Amino acid sequence: MSKSSLSSIIIAGVSLSVSYMSDASATRQPNIILFIADDVSWDDFGCYGNKLIKTPNIDNLAANGLTFTQVYLTASSCSPSRNSIITGRYPHNTGAAELHTQPPLNMLSFPEILKENDYYSAASGKFHMGDFAKRGFDEIITDKEKTGDGGEEMWVSQLKRRPKDKPFFMWFAAYDAHRDWGPNVFSGTNNPESIITPPYLANGKETKIDLAKYYDEITRFDHYIGKVVDELIYQNILDNTLIIVMSDNGRPFPHSKTRINDRGIKSPFIVHWPLIISKPDKCNSLISAIDIAPTILSLTGSSIPDQFQGRSFEALFKSPQDCFRNYIFAEHNFHDYEAHERMVRNDKYMYILNSRPLIPQSGPADAVESRSYAELVFLKDQGKLSAIQSDIFVVPRPYEEFYDFDLDPCQLINVVSLPKYEKPLITLRRVLNEWMHETGDNTPEDLTKDWFLRESGYIKTRHHNIRGEMPGSKNEAWRINRKGHF
Repeated sequence: MSKSSLSSIIIAGVSLSVSYMSDASATRQPNIILFIADDVSWDDFGCYGNKLIKTPNIDNLAANGLTFTQVYLTASSCSPSRNSIITGRYPHNTGAAELHTQPPLNMLSFPEILKENDYYSAASGKFHMGDFAKRGFDEIITDKEKTGDGGEEMWVSQLKRRPKDKPFFMWFAAYDAHRDWGPNVFSGTNNPESIITPPYLANGKETKIDLAKYYDEITRFDHYIGKVVDELIYQNILDNTLIIVMSDNGRPFPHSKTRINDRGIKSPFIVHWPLIISKPDKCNSLISAIDIAPTILSLTGSSIPDQFQGRSFEALFKSPQDCFRNYIFAEHNFHDYEAHERMVRNDKYMYILNSRPLIPQSGPADAVESRSYAELVFLKDQGKLSAIQSDIFVVPRPYEEFYDFDLDPCQLINVVSLPKYEKPLITLRRVLNEWMHETGDNTPEDLTKDWFLRESGYIKTRHHNIRGEMPGSKNEAWRINRKGHF
């Protein structure tokens, strides 16, 4: 559909962000597709500089859209992160701060509001959120027998079945690249011998095989995104379809998933919308995952209830060089193992507070069971680990961590004890403490204990399936709508 024909279609009572749209491009409500990968780090697409991974369809969207370089999730853990995205709230404010927990049924999701505003909404693939979120969708397909191993096989058919007289929202959530990785038509796409391992992993054969299989899963995710784009072109609706590509947390390897540094909580985030984004660009402003929901609501002309703690970054579509946030916050709560960490960062520094420093950062159970972890253990037993590789075994851990992005963009060197950082350290300590207080966060004594033996994958402990006190529950943080610092 051409821009001229689209501009002639206006739904009464809806104004779509007129502030950044000319009269010539005034339009109806956009269709929206949110592609969300499972356990994929921010730099594991070609458009973010990974020269080995094959993601031509995602790269093409980036080459014709807006690529965000500083989008942060609120947790590096699947269900807390996804619930945070769909509610626009921090994990402890959803009432589901830990893995495999559910927000209360009275929690709102942005698809529910879209549905009330006459959107048709469908979800396919991995859901992994609470029953409350189901109210926002007309159709949900999560059965792997229907969606396929990666969860993507139903995406195009859902687009074909949609009612043609309504705008639509699609939550297309792949199981890729979550472990375990079985053979599929994309197996072998990425050659282990060409893999360059990151410095925090072992540079061995088993790790390279592990990474190659992981890359194959991402290639499958990319393939089906291309199929959806082809269908949008066939239906002549690509121009007014807002496409977002992102992930829920970092790669399922040691040092990444469940960590609240860039390896765990920084997400790829590509926006493609030909009607509005007419030329490729990059946005380097800080964005939180809680800002996604209010942005989508704003772009569709929907009201934004007080429940949403984030705010719309739609203005960045017009002016991507502008500054949006001053601070980003994230949290690490129970995910297979006991944990309680909080993070705040600004444009220069990252501060992490760890209330369980006697617990190692081994990663989630699926990473502990991996061949990549096994190679690190092998090096450890030989005394051959580098400082960064050994980080997952260190006990006790620092109670505080502080990183300087100008000197150390990968957060490898903890400078918390250096006198030159005293002033910014004090500032971020204060900001984090104020955010925790204002949003009703707390540090329970009786946190959920380890469900599995550490360094042993999925061997259950005596605490298995027993919950402790959820962070924020003492203060009924799910009732608190205060936003904290921006």
